[in-house]
Amino acid sequence: MEEEKSGNSILKFAPFKSSVDEGFWHRLSSLKLNKFGIDDSPIPITGFYAPCSHSRVSNHLTLLAESLPSDSGEESTEPAVSLGNRNRCPVPGILYNTNTVESFHALDKQGLLKAEAKKIWEDIQNGKALEDSSVLSRFLLISFADLKKWSFHYLFAFPALLLDPPATLIDLKAASQVFSVEEVLFGFYDPCHLPKNPGWPLRNLLALIGSRWDIKSVSFLCYRETRGFADLGLSLVGKAQITVQQGCGDVRNTPNAVGWEPNYKGKIEPRCISLAESMDPTRLAVSAADLNLKLMRWRALPSLNLNSLSSLKCLLLGAGTLGCQVARMLMAWGVRKITLVDNGRVAMSNPLRQSLYTLDDCLNGGEFKAVAAVNSLKKIFPAVEAEGIVMAIPMPGHPVPSQEEQSVLDDCRRLHDLIDSHDAVFLLTDTRESRWLPSLLCANTNKITITAALGFDSFLVMRHGAGPYSSSHYSNCEAANALSTDLSNLVLTNRNGGHRLGCYFCNDVVAPIDSTANRTLDQQCTVTRPGLAPIASALAVELLVGILHHPDGIFAEGEIANSSNNGSSEQPLGILPHQIRGSLGQFSQMTLVGHSSDSCTACCSIVVSEYRKRGMEFILQAINHPTYLEDVTGLTELMKTATAFQMDWDDGTDNDDDDDDCVEI
Repeated sequence: MEEEKSGNSILKFAPFKSSVDEGFWHRLSSLKLNKFGIDDSPIPITGFYAPCSHSRVSNHLTLLAESLPSDSGEESTEPAVSLGNRNRCPVPGILYNTNTVESFHALDKQGLLKAEAKKIWEDIQNGKALEDSSVLSRFLLISFADLKKWSFHYLFAFPALLLDPPATLIDLKAASQVFSVEEVLFGFYDPCHLPKNPGWPLRNLLALIGSRWDIKSVSFLCYRETRGFADLGLSLVGKAQITVQQGCGDVRNTPNAVGWEPNYKGKIEPRCISLAESMDPTRLAVSAADLNLKLMRWRALPSLNLNSLSSLKCLLLGAGTLGCQVARMLMAWGVRKITLVDNGRVAMSNPLRQSLYTLDDCLNGGEFKAVAAVNSLKKIFPAVEAEGIVMAIPMPGHPVPSQEEQSVLDDCRRLHDLIDSHDAVFLLTDTRESRWLPSLLCANTNKITITAALGFDSFLVMRHGAGPYSSSHYSNCEAANALSTDLSNLVLTNRNGGHRLGCYFCNDVVAPIDSTANRTLDQQCTVTRPGLAPIASALAVELLVGILHHPDGIFAEGEIANSSNNGSSEQPLGILPHQIRGSLGQFSQMTLVGHSSDSCTACCSIVVSEYRKRGMEFILQAINHPTYLEDVTGLTELMKTATAFQMDWDDGTDNDDDDDDCVEI
């Protein structure tokens, strides 16, 4: 009644409004995936606002990418901000980002608001608000980031302490009408543009003034600007009557608070923003592709090294059924640099089994597989750095006419350079002899080498052991070609000192020869059960990832499934086998270990030494004269010895009835 008689009215404030830059959501997504994971602890953030700078528009409290803490490995405190800039007044805030949308809706909003209001009240009582007035404008943000859809649900609160009874407005005028009178004013940067309402920051400022100094009549200045200069016509000077309650100086008596920001319809409901439509499709594809891998690090595989995978250079020799599947599996693991080598063309029979090709690739004689595969990879994932090389791999048992020798030698040198410039090599060709030269070159340069081979209903997937000179002075050359310091240590540090593992040819007692001559159509084509290639390809890529994450890398000993002697079974990705052999006929799979052979035609020290001494001359002789490899490795003498060796066999005709020597097995 007294207010009505005196003409005074309750002081009304223009609520704070929020504005969130897209960079904030991108930064939050990155932190959530790469640092926070499933940790939903409160995150300190910083908002920014400026005094009103236009007579028709209020300034909002804005969140930028820099509002979030640093994504470095160090423990983050409140984000670093620059003080003293009125165009970027920093305001401390707190972010609650939930892991599920259900948790977001279940948050105790009133409880969170009260908790923040209590912090403001404590800052008023302990004097912190006098040292740093920005704490009076503390804000609260709750959110849920749907990283699969790139949409974000969020809700702001700007806690304001309720004065009881409310402050009454005695006078409010343009500052230009008042500054001629000397008077003590409590000023603040006012983001609001309304001529009859001060901005939201005044609410907690009045609570501070009343509680600390027991002033009942407060004169205040709402500082506003136009084009960067103080505008006395837009700024306001007012006087408010406040009543100080008994016990207000007690930190335990926190006043009630309001402050949840209403949406555009005036309802206090969460807002939702989607960035998917505004993002570049390539960038969106990269984020989506990496999502599953980054989620692995939250719980299942915290030690997953995505940087080593994304920078790894993989060379795929063969772009057929195996090559197509391996390329896609590599991309799924985050590998971005892939080179495919093949000289064949896409045939009408290919698209059904070779997943990177379509009918269009078969027309007009067929596109080169290496070219068509790269085009397909870039359509699937535009950010992949894929290259297709159309070339044939020189093979033993396929003699070269003299007029073609130079061309074949050029292919040999090109293959050498390709292997030398990549970090991992997959041998995925159709024939045994086409794997010989790459196996030799990989043994010479000590590259990670994975072989996958198919039968009708069986498969072999294996990793080649380190080369014979991996521990010698040649390792210095290896380091120059390594992917990084980590990969250099991974490949070149032999920690176990054991016998090195064998390659694809170590179990053979004959040199590779022409396996395609005088063969029927079903023997010339790779006739396999359709489900075999995807299984073998997946295992080949998993084997590579296992090598990269094993502390001994290429020198890791071969492990056998269900063996009690697996020293690396505690590795995050499990055991690291040498060979995996599987059969669809039996729906079975087993792991084997095979050590290197001193007579191997591809990786033994004799063959590698001959290659280093004679270079292309040695390769050309091996191609034109298949028995040469058997001669130089000693296999010829071994076979002669085996042929001349006579064995006495027990014909088993002894009729001795004494069964005491029989042992049941």
